[in-house]
Amino acid sequence: MADTIVPRKIQVDFSQVPKHWMLGSGAATAVANGVNMLFPWGERFFVRSVKHFLSQIDDPVLQEQIKGFFGQEGRHAHAHDEFNAILRAQGYEVDRFLDTYKRLAAWIEARTPPKLRLAVTAACEHFTAILAEGAFKHGLLDEAAPEMRRLLAWHAAEEIEHKAVAFDVLHRVDPSYALRTLGLLYATVLLGGFWMWGTVTLLRQDRIGAAAATRELRALQKREPLIRRVFVRGIREYLRRDFHPNDNDHTKLASEWFAARGMSLPEAA
Repeated sequence: MADTIVPRKIQVDFSQVPKHWMLGSGAATAVANGVNMLFPWGERFFVRSVKHFLSQIDDPVLQEQIKGFFGQEGRHAHAHDEFNAILRAQGYEVDRFLDTYKRLAAWIEARTPPKLRLAVTAACEHFTAILAEGAFKHGLLDEAAPEMRRLLAWHAAEEIEHKAVAFDVLHRVDPSYALRTLGLLYATVLLGGFWMWGTVTLLRQDRIGAAAATRELRALQKREPLIRRVFVRGIREYLRRDFHPNDNDHTKLASEWFAARGMSLPEAA
């Protein structure tokens, strides 16, 4: 995690994004869009979960990192709101899914204790950090349409920067291993379930049948074993009693990725 977490500006012309923007594949794009659709509500949930405990944090360094975390996540939510609007323009019926997802997620949030919501957020941030690592290390972003490549590289870089914030807040509020593992269980079921639901929703609308989807997703899985790399590895790491997000050194991944392509991270807001 970066010592200083600074929100950055991003401008993306989503009107230039083709319908099947990932690998030119309808199934691969549905998988990517399936999680992208979750981000606006999810990022705002993360902010609410951490903000609930802000008054209990007296470490000035962590306080500043929390503020940067809020700024970055707020911009991510706004950018993906704009992307969801493009899905509508491309002919996808996403509002029924989004409305049901938000209502169900809000129902769960209202019935979940604040500490558990924070634990869920810390675990989800671990999963998103692994996703971000893979985006840079395994070349997936190079296979995305240019505008989506810009969006996701910016998002991934900032996820890596703030990956330990929620975890550090949780450790100060309640370092219980049982709470941390319960948050991991909730995060795995909710993220995995909502992601699969969103993906299937889009596959059906693209009229990609089960056989064709299975064939394309098997090919994708050989390139990028998402389930094994994100969930299996993520769970295994997180269950170590001495785990900390900074055990995985991602600090140079983003800068090296941008530099290798003659690019630089967007400027601070």
